[in-house]
Amino acid sequence: MEKVLVTGGAGFIGSHIVEALQQNQYEVIVIDNFSTGHHRNIADLSVNVHKCDITNPEVINLIASIKPDYIIHQAAQVSVAESVQNILFDEQVNVKGSLHVIKGAIRASVKKIVFASSAAVYGNPIELPITTKHRTLPESPYGLTKLTVEHYLQMASKFYQLPYAILRYSNVYGPRQDAKGEGGVVSIFADYISNQLSPTIFGDGEQTRDFIFVKDVATANVKALQAEDNICVNVSSGSTITINELFTIMKKVANTKLNATYSEARSGDIRDSCLSNEETKAILGWSPSVNLFNGLFETIEYASKRNALEKIII
Repeated sequence: MEKVLVTGGAGFIGSHIVEALQQNQYEVIVIDNFSTGHHRNIADLSVNVHKCDITNPEVINLIASIKPDYIIHQAAQVSVAESVQNILFDEQVNVKGSLHVIKGAIRASVKKIVFASSAAVYGNPIELPITTKHRTLPESPYGLTKLTVEHYLQMASKFYQLPYAILRYSNVYGPRQDAKGEGGVVSIFADYISNQLSPTIFGDGEQTRDFIFVKDVATANVKALQAEDNICVNVSSGSTITINELFTIMKKVANTKLNATYSEARSGDIRDSCLSNEETKAILGWSPSVNLFNGLFETIEYASKRNALEKIII
């Protein structure tokens, strides 16, 4: 049985990847510092967990001692707004932490490292949908750190023969996304709606996004393990929706008449984004399987149950 190490494996996306790996008969080991990840996300899975921060150089020795066949690197500072507010912390986690993981991968002679990159590497698009041939001109420190790690992976392949797969995610949503920690717009809306509160939309709400369900992202990561080496692909739905339209659909799913409030657009946010996934379908033999309505239903249902449970505990 091949062994896969997942950094950030107790987090939102990471825990779904752990689940998908186990369903595909891989042995899974998790490294997480639990700053945003939760034990509850992997409590029902039989998985070996190491509590460790990737910014700690000791993670290099830990990875070498685990001797994984593959690494899926999910651990990161994931907030664009936080990257603008705290540029040094963003660099420490996303660049320095990733270099520790890369060094550990080299020491362990892994077969491949799969890296969670982002649509943020492209910046404001020249044309839509965005292919991987599009220029990379990040508009935020977060996007810059992701692009920097991509370049380090290319160097690691050149100098240390470390195979890689870079997966550039569009806006990932789904159950287990923490509105207070790793919060994307869907999880924040779901949290507000489940508490019967009006969410805030930044800007005019006409900005567009490409939303991909977390279980489809997990499947793409599993497929990337056995795909050709040194690939860079988008993981996306390939379609767009405005934030206003998103909120309208979520109101319909939740059967609520709540209205949103509006505030100034945030610095670092991209106006429009849609990633092409045609190349990904061909290279990975993958395609998204969950439509937006069903994905939002599952997300809101999870948020409602989670909030109800937290109120009982309080």
